[in-house]
Formats: sequence, structure tokens, C-alpha cells
Amino acid sequence: MRIALITPYGREHRNGNWHTAARWARFLREAGHTVRTQVEWDGRNTDLMLALHARRSFASIHAFAERFPTRPLLLALTGTDLYRDIHQDADAQQALELAHRLIVLQARGVDELPAHLAARTRVVYQSSPDIARLPAPAHAFEVLVIGNLREEKDPFRAALATAYLPEHSQIQVTHLGSALSGEMAETAEMAQSKLPRWHWAGEVPHRTVLKRLARAHLMVISSVMEGGANVICEALAADVPVLASHMPGNIGMLGEDYPGYFPVGDERQLATLLSRAETDPDFYADLLSHARQRRGLMRPEQEASRLRQVVAEFEQEQGAV
Repeated sequence: MRIALITPYGREHRNGNWHTAARWARFLREAGHTVRTQVEWDGRNTDLMLALHARRSFASIHAFAERFPTRPLLLALTGTDLYRDIHQDADAQQALELAHRLIVLQARGVDELPAHLAARTRVVYQSSPDIARLPAPAHAFEVLVIGNLREEKDPFRAALATAYLPEHSQIQVTHLGSALSGEMAETAEMAQSKLPRWHWAGEVPHRTVLKRLARAHLMVISSVMEGGANVICEALAADVPVLASHMPGNIGMLGEDYPGYFPVGDERQLATLLSRAETDPDFYADLLSHARQRRGLMRPEQEASRLRQVVAEFEQEQGAV
């Protein structure tokens, strides 16, 4: 099939949406499809559209639905879609109705959708190839936070948590990711000057992120809004357990019974978990065991198979709903 894959962020952004689009394009090409990845649909004849992001890709979604109303339209929903836009934005709400299939990136995503759309919805977990471990630092317990500094990620929660660690702790937290505003950059610089256990590395190449993960002890994801974070997939691929904010997007990735949750916005409880992970071998082993169990859902062959199955639903009879 000829597939138009629409992503609101191009290669230059190198963010989660772009990585997802690049990976999905590869999976679909390997299955024999012709895929054109675009920020906005160019109007060329295509058999199927797969769009990421209901609100940001709405112009392409609406144009395709008007021109080819019976051809399959697949919509993958991001965190800002699920936990904000579809509840308050008219374009995002209309995009849901226009789509023949909705894709969510973790099991709890469907909970946010109107009941009549549940039958149209499929879960496609994101993935990462295995990341070979490298020797961990000998004299530090290295913790990573990965992602651009923006409000939805609550990016300074781990920094604040370091202020509550015991004096003897060897925890060092490094944040990898660029500031998306001058205000965020200023806050990061100030935090770095006042919190000696926290370091902001800024934007780094993806290969460097993976190399740092390969020798880290732990990763923190403190988001207040998350659709299904690819950094969780990468952490599990590197055999690195995660401490995560207790919110639906993270629960859908890590499971209801995962032992590494802390309340959203609670740096004191995060500090307690960080300290336990550093000093309590049984707790760390429990985190690692649960992480390894969830890893099976997030392997590339699983993601490719689930995505291809969604597309295959329309290969025989275009326009089926």
C-alpha cells in the first residue's frame, strides 16, 4: 500500500514523535509498503494515512478525509492528545471521529477515549533494540533524566529530590535534553548552581543518550502528562530500572504493580525511592525484575507486528471501520 505517514515534527526536532515516525516508516517499508513521511500531507494520491497527533496533524487529517473519505485513516495519539487536547480542543475531537483506527501507545490510553471509540482502538507499544550494558561508574550511583525541558515533563522534580538525599549518598543525577524556552534554561542553570548532585547536560546526540543509559543505574521519568514514553522502552532495553510518576501514561507502560512509582510532583517521595534504590539491594532487584518482565512488550519485533496488523486490517477491504 501507498502510505502517507504524517508527523508534526520533522527530522530536525529529533524528539519522541520523530523517532516514532522514523521507526514506523521502517517497519512498514520492511513489510512491503511504500511510505512517505511528511510534516503536512502534500495531497498526493495515497491508499492510507497514518497520522501522529490529533491536534497538530489535524489539517492533514481533515484534508485526507475530505478527498478520500472511504480510504483508511489511522491516528496515533500522543500524551498531549490523550490527557489534554481531546478533552478541550475541537480539532482533536473531530480527528478522533474521522479516524478509522486509533492507536494508543500504552494499555491505559483507551481509558481516555469516548466509549464508542474503544472498538476502533489498538495498542502499539513503542520499542527499542537491546542496548548492551557498559561498566557502571565505580564511585557514583548514576541516575538519568531524559527529555526536553518542558512543562509536561515536570523536568526539575528529580533535581529538587536531590536536596532530600542523605549526606552520604553517592547519587548523581544528570538531565539529558534541551531547554525549549529561555525561562527553562535559566531555571536549569540556577538549579545546577544550587544542587550539586544535579547536572544539566543540555541537548546531546541520541547515540550519546543510549551510551549514557548503558552504564546508568537508574532512570527517572517525572511527567505529569505522557502518552507512552519511548525513553522507558530505551531504559528497559538497557536493563535500567525506572522510577516513574504515578500517572496513567507511565502505569500503562510499566504495569499496575510496578514498585517504582512516586506521586506526581512529590520530590520527597522520589528522594525516598532514589535512596532505597541506592542502598537496598532487594528493592533494586525488585525494580529490575519488574522492568525485565515489561521489556517483553517493548521489543522491536512486537511493535512491528502490532503496527503491521493494524495496517493489514485494511489491506483487503479499504474503508472498513
